[in-house]
Amino acid sequence: MQARAQPTPNCDPAQIAPDLLVWYDANARRLPWRVAPGGLGTDPYKVWLSEVMLQQTTVAAVGPYFAKFTERWPTVIDLAAADDADVMAAWAGLGYYARARNLLACARAVAAMGGTFPDTEEALRALPGLGEYTAAAVAAIAFGRRAVVVDANVERVIARLFAIDEPLPAAKPAIRFAAGQATPDARAGDFAQAMMDLGATICTARSPRCMLCPLRAHCRALVDGAPERLPVKAAKKPKPTRTGRAYWIERDGKVLLVKRRPSGMLGGMRALPDDAWSARSDGADALGGTWQTGGVVRHSFTHFDLELQLMLCGAAELDNLPAGEWWPVDRIEAAGLPTVFAKAARLAIAERDAG
Repeated sequence: MQARAQPTPNCDPAQIAPDLLVWYDANARRLPWRVAPGGLGTDPYKVWLSEVMLQQTTVAAVGPYFAKFTERWPTVIDLAAADDADVMAAWAGLGYYARARNLLACARAVAAMGGTFPDTEEALRALPGLGEYTAAAVAAIAFGRRAVVVDANVERVIARLFAIDEPLPAAKPAIRFAAGQATPDARAGDFAQAMMDLGATICTARSPRCMLCPLRAHCRALVDGAPERLPVKAAKKPKPTRTGRAYWIERDGKVLLVKRRPSGMLGGMRALPDDAWSARSDGADALGGTWQTGGVVRHSFTHFDLELQLMLCGAAELDNLPAGEWWPVDRIEAAGLPTVFAKAARLAIAERDAG
């Protein structure tokens, strides 16, 4: 049976929210998708969009993408009507591209419901791509529902407050239980954002600033003397290195781009033709022709590292070209290539310009 975190005299769950919200009212980060603490009028579309973008990504990285999306597609109805390729191109560089596909699927589901997001955690969970965290965050922040919101920052704060020293991911149920003890009925959205802010600015992974923490009087890890050791993370498994080729095929100042399969890694994105490398295997499907070897692009994915050999060739030298579109080389940045292929394109242009 999973052990549950139990409150101690120096960690009173009932007092965590009042103390934290006083701090948040004075120190909340100003973010483009937020309203002021205690404010009304939060746009569910902006909350949902920001939460999807923020998964596995930093606030600093998300800011420009959020501004671009909300300017181009100011409502969920606008996003639902967008062309898939345009959305994938606008997402390029933000990573974890399945999020962009789920974003479109969810927007279209909400549009089919009249353009209004459901306002309960349960109903939000039924939308495409909304898992436990995102549904709870939207329910709490956009609609003021009491929901237990646990992201990586909250996970760290809770593990330290309650001194939960079981290694992750096994500790997640105990952390969620403790977070539920601390979550208030009122101002649940502000509480969730306050916990996120605390983890991002004070209770950081390294060198936490405990003397500035509004919850230091409740923190069991601080009493134990080593808050930075929590949460305990399981040892990382070494990532394999895969190898592959990317083909730069040029004709009259244009480069051949293909569209990747709708599902799978980088699904639906424009890309350079490649040799079918994947997370599970090295590339194997070589294109015939006479190729000049360019440099090597190295890129790290979540579960593997990739060494991508750049191959250069003129279209006239190839008998069978892959199906695709010819894109002006001088506008390649506008193609919305995933980061690994954008790196390869920059390398190819540098090789070409160098002669």
